[in-house]
Amino acid sequence: MTEVTTKIGAFNAAKRAVPVTFTGGGVIHKRDVNAVLDDKGKYDVAGTKVRVAEVARGVAAKIETGVITNPAAPEPEAGAA
Repeated sequence: MTEVTTKIGAFNAAKRAVPVTFTGGGVIHKRDVNAVLDDKGKYDVAGTKVRVAEVARGVAAKIETGVITNPAAPEPEAGAA
């Protein structure tokens, strides 16, 4: 399976999520991952890292099968020189 590394951004309390950049197999994929909160509603850093690792396994499988790829380069605008 494709090895994927992750970079977790700052917790967004309004979204209750963290932005994550997944990189592997020449693909860079960015998405939010729901954060883990403790029983008092406080952000759980360790639990969120576990959740991101679980999501990363799914992202790796999707990169491996070609479901997740880098976006195509934008087409130049007509008339642009």
